[in-house]
Amino acid sequence: MSGLVPAQAKASSAHAPLGFYVHVPFCASTCDFCAFYQTQPTAGSIERYLDCVATEASLVAWKRPVTTVFWGGGTPGLLAARDLEKLGAIVRARCGGTPLEWTVELAPGSVTEERLTVLRAIGVTRVSMGVQSFQPALLDALGRQHSVQQIDRAYDRVRAAGFPSVNLDLMFALPGQTAVEWAADVREAVSRAPDHLSTYCLTFEEDTKLWVKLSQGRVKLDPDHEIRLYEQTWAQLGAAGYAQYEVSNFARPGQACIHNLNTWHMHEWVGLGPSAASQHGGWRGGNIADLEKWQTHVAHGNRVTEDRVALTPALMTEDALIFGLRMNAGVDVAHWRERCPDAPWAAVDALLRRLVEEQLATRADAIVRLTDRGRLLADAVGAELMAAFESEESVA
Repeated sequence: MSGLVPAQAKASSAHAPLGFYVHVPFCASTCDFCAFYQTQPTAGSIERYLDCVATEASLVAWKRPVTTVFWGGGTPGLLAARDLEKLGAIVRARCGGTPLEWTVELAPGSVTEERLTVLRAIGVTRVSMGVQSFQPALLDALGRQHSVQQIDRAYDRVRAAGFPSVNLDLMFALPGQTAVEWAADVREAVSRAPDHLSTYCLTFEEDTKLWVKLSQGRVKLDPDHEIRLYEQTWAQLGAAGYAQYEVSNFARPGQACIHNLNTWHMHEWVGLGPSAASQHGGWRGGNIADLEKWQTHVAHGNRVTEDRVALTPALMTEDALIFGLRMNAGVDVAHWRERCPDAPWAAVDALLRRLVEEQLATRADAIVRLTDRGRLLADAVGAELMAAFESEESVA
């Protein structure tokens, strides 16, 4: 394939959003639920990592300014202040200006005034802190290493540092968690007045400690309980003034995560670091999830070494529909029909009609939105959309 495919060409104009994601793979310990790539740090490994991020950044070419930056992990806040400053300088050198939004994920136990001072100085505008729960027994069940006291100390420090936006991550449907306990966690989060809240239903990823417990029958799934907790969350946060804009995300006015919204709208982003994904230049792929192997690839001038696929119009449309329906604003079907007339629209239209008939979705002109009941089934809807596109591919 030469050049950009049609579906991507429009998104590559000089004014289209461009994201910049950096995966910081270092963690002091692995939480029982976490499936993201991570490794324990050493002074030498951090220094080599930073050098390779700079090298990898030099391997990617783009001409327009970066709109949003996101540092995830791992635990980016595990880096020393001087290393955060160095990573910030690497990123700023490639941004082509000041990003509209710059998010850094922090764990409560890693928040220090020195680190926060550096983050503000390099231009970070948004802190996302992984709280998960305010109850010690549930934190222990997840393998989290922080305490409620550390959460409060970290939150107060972040607020005092003056970041324009603060998000708290919470998790529900934890082993043994009751509806009363979850409601208490939501109240505790709201009482601290964050600008944004992400509430994730616990998922059991392969190769995690929780997956092993599930396979051994030590914990069990309860879909009906999960549905009740979803509905409870939406009602509770809505009453507290947090508008839901995606299945798991809620924000005060003007505080939605721009980086995630751009990603869900199928705009481009460049990912750096081991396991980081990219969607850029007509391709999508992910770096190898191994620090040493990633460093070797980068040293040889290579990146995006796994699962590299062309961003065909059909693939972009499929993902736009799946992620668009997870958002409360819905998806503009006519827009994607124009960009990809060859998609399996007969099957897609039949599915969308059925969703409307079953009151799982509403349709106003070309905009299709899932209802509250439909959002509870967003994963199943996504699976049906994938099946429709896969069926078309097998016929072709």
